Amino acid sequence: MKIAALGDAHVGRSSYPIAKEGVNVRERDFEESFLLAVDLLLEQNPDLILFLGDIFDFPRPSFRSFRTVQKGMFTIKESGIPLAAISGNHDTPRLRGTESPYGALHDVFPQFGLMYKQKYEYFDIGDVRVHGIPQMMDESDTLDALEIATSNKSLTKVNLVITHPRLKELAPSYADINEIEIDAECIHGDFALLGHYHFHAKVKENMWYVGSTDTFSFGDSPGVSKGIAVMDTGSGHCSHVALDGRRPLLDLGVVSALGHGPKDLESAIGEQLESTPSNSVVRLRLDGVDPSAYRMLDPGVIRELSDHLLYFKLEPLYVSAAMEVELPELESMPSKWTRFVEFQDVADDVKVTVSKMGIEYINKAIEAS
Repeated sequence: MKIAALGDAHVGRSSYPIAKEGVNVRERDFEESFLLAVDLLLEQNPDLILFLGDIFDFPRPSFRSFRTVQKGMFTIKESGIPLAAISGNHDTPRLRGTESPYGALHDVFPQFGLMYKQKYEYFDIGDVRVHGIPQMMDESDTLDALEIATSNKSLTKVNLVITHPRLKELAPSYADINEIEIDAECIHGDFALLGHYHFHAKVKENMWYVGSTDTFSFGDSPGVSKGIAVMDTGSGHCSHVALDGRRPLLDLGVVSALGHGPKDLESAIGEQLESTPSNSVVRLRLDGVDPSAYRMLDPGVIRELSDHLLYFKLEPLYVSAAMEVELPELESMPSKWTRFVEFQDVADDVKVTVSKMGIEYINKAIEAS
């Protein structure tokens, strides 16, 4: 059987306080990535589609987020391909008895195998038995569910385990909320496809993390491609299929700034940003920078150099720990203002107008000072 899997779409995730038409730009990126990933799943002509948890970024998603996921699932329904899904650590309520967004989706799509009730469930689909272990309250509940899955292995079908753990065998560069940490050896099946890590990774010969559909932050392996995974239960081969055309997150690394004055720093920053793609998110670190030189950078020059970017994060690494001082980010006040306006209960067109007006006044004040 050919299986196409999607993990960690995190629909509803927003980052970097930049809004367009009243919607956080990165939130819209994650919505588009999910819908494009659904199309990519269908392009593989699979016999079965899997969602491996954290389809939503919150257990109480917004109407926009719910509608986006619903749209993708309607597309799958129209294709006639069966779907099985588990909940993850982000989209599982932490209080027992609290309604899950997957429950509302189950009401609309009863034909799909949605496993979200914090207990082991399984579905027989063709010659595959899908053993689903959704996000649990704690590690012991997860281990108990895995034992039940082991005892319920089919003797005639391929046993595929799907779950959403943090495996001790891999060391990610970030920490997350409500993680369930277990050993890979606790998962027993012919194959296992996992959600939770945001990059595609082979754990062992029959076990893989699928990866996410978009890049979250600079701690999220921004240089690693995002997309879906395709597995063939006959050959035992699992491959990653990249989702191209998404917004780049670029870490330009570290530039030596030792002994540089503000004009030299501005020139160095300009050289680094010169060839960066438009509308990307970029980080650049200045190593050994003098706090006084950093303080004297011209915000207007930095904005002009980075005007083609969606977001530019400039991080000073001071000459020594003794010289470190508390300095605001160059764009901190406009960012705070945009985020403040974004969460006000007013019409979207008013938000856009007020946000632009406030940023203009803030920038004028910064330049005047």
